[in-house]
Amino acid sequence: MPSKKVTSTKKSSVVSRQSSESLKADSEATSKTGEASLKTDSSPKTKKTTKVNLSIPMVTLTGEASGQVTVSELVFGAKVNKQLLAQAMRVYMSNQTGHYGNTKTRGEVEGSTRKIFQQKGTGRARHGGIRAPIFVGGGIAMGPRTRNVELSMPQKMKKVALFNALSARLAGKEALAIKDLEKASGKTKQVVTLLQKLAKKSALLVTDESPSKAYLAVQNLSHVSVLPVNQLNAFEVLRHQTVLLSELAVSRLSEQKQGGNK
Repeated sequence: MPSKKVTSTKKSSVVSRQSSESLKADSEATSKTGEASLKTDSSPKTKKTTKVNLSIPMVTLTGEASGQVTVSELVFGAKVNKQLLAQAMRVYMSNQTGHYGNTKTRGEVEGSTRKIFQQKGTGRARHGGIRAPIFVGGGIAMGPRTRNVELSMPQKMKKVALFNALSARLAGKEALAIKDLEKASGKTKQVVTLLQKLAKKSALLVTDESPSKAYLAVQNLSHVSVLPVNQLNAFEVLRHQTVLLSELAVSRLSEQKQGGNK
């Protein structure tokens, strides 16, 4: 009888060990699957980015809508850097004004260099030459002098500032393309009628490098300017309320690359 009890207890212990080992294996398997699922969930999901083609509205010389023109995102869709635009405006505005005032010192005015009277014995204040600033006709002390104060800006920064200015005008809906601007009649009335139709006070007409009759049309208008595309800069773009570009100018700007020369 005692031998049967021993064998039964041995069998029960073996069964319990096998069951515990199977439970451990199951728990390890579930933990591994959970970690794998967490890894797959925590992996960043890649979003598909779709490029949006930028376009600006196009109008005719009479102010009527004439579709859209696709433009470069690099030129008209850049992130606007206000500090860069402020620096560009300061450079352009400072270089437009010069320091041309000039006065002569006592060494530059005409006159004798002899001592006007003796040093002692006259009872008067001691003096040297007649060209001293204290005398009428003498030199000017600490007067203005002609100087060249010209601020410079790297070419790459100028180009980026231009792209920022055009992007700001497009974001504010102040950039338009004009169809057949090269076929303008050269009459001032045509430009005035166009601006009245668009409800704009000032405008910058950007043409191709070739001469255009648009120059003749705006000579009597102080609030309208014409520039070829190769002379376009951030100052002129921001100085006017709206920018009107010809189709050839838009295509030339779309060919631009970031930085470097044009």
